[in-house]
Amino acid sequence: MLKMKLILAGLLMIASPVVTLGFGFEADCRDQFADGAAPEVIAEKLAAKTRKLCFEGFAVLHSGVSRTPLWSAERLTPARLEQAKTVERKDAFHEEKRIPFWQRAELEDYKRSGFDRGHLSPAGDMPTEQAKFDSFSLANIVPQHPRNNQILWEGIEYSTRELAFERGDLYVITGPIFEGSTLERLNGRVLVPTHLFKAIYDPINKEAGAYVAKNEAGMAYQVISIEELEARIGIRLFPTMRADIRTKAMALPRPRPYKYRNRDNRQRQSKEFMR
Repeated sequence: MLKMKLILAGLLMIASPVVTLGFGFEADCRDQFADGAAPEVIAEKLAAKTRKLCFEGFAVLHSGVSRTPLWSAERLTPARLEQAKTVERKDAFHEEKRIPFWQRAELEDYKRSGFDRGHLSPAGDMPTEQAKFDSFSLANIVPQHPRNNQILWEGIEYSTRELAFERGDLYVITGPIFEGSTLERLNGRVLVPTHLFKAIYDPINKEAGAYVAKNEAGMAYQVISIEELEARIGIRLFPTMRADIRTKAMALPRPRPYKYRNRDNRQRQSKEFMR
């Protein structure tokens, strides 16, 4: 692993929009975006070496600079998530051959790195075998601290699915944040995020907000508005969203990691047994 110095202003130079990415995705992929409008990069330097990738069940904007996705978008409905429960998970991490070698992550980059291969659009959201396989493409993966990936972030993913069952329809965009003047690269190649975000838009109730968490162990996280997140990352996530929705953070559910859900279930079963 290698420390490299990057000028944050170069990565996240917020200016008037200079790159529009709402076009260029296959028709099926546009279903993953609210109003069919893909996120727009508004930081000029961030747009370098980007590539739009359409998968079954989600869409990605990949950066050949960071060798990670900049965002991964999916639409969650109860029907999709019920179908996802029937599809067995088979870990099948693989390089994304649509990206040139010199711009993509390789499996070798993650070996003995100390980081998990963290999904942006999670395998647990995928309703078909092909979609689940696609989710293991390294184009949908970022280096993630193991205790973040397996505990807090897993709980955020679970609570997002539960919210989709409750609300009926959600547009979700997940991505990395790279902040600070000194950033780390795996194998001198793959940039390690300092934070991760999950932005959620409920088009039925006209509410939106985002989870943000440091890429480290612990249960600390923030819930912020879409406007605040967009200014922070240099990407307009929901181009057609109304200003009043963009500026107010919705109340997002508390993350419920598996180990806490399992504990709560055991306690509930114990109480029922003692009746």
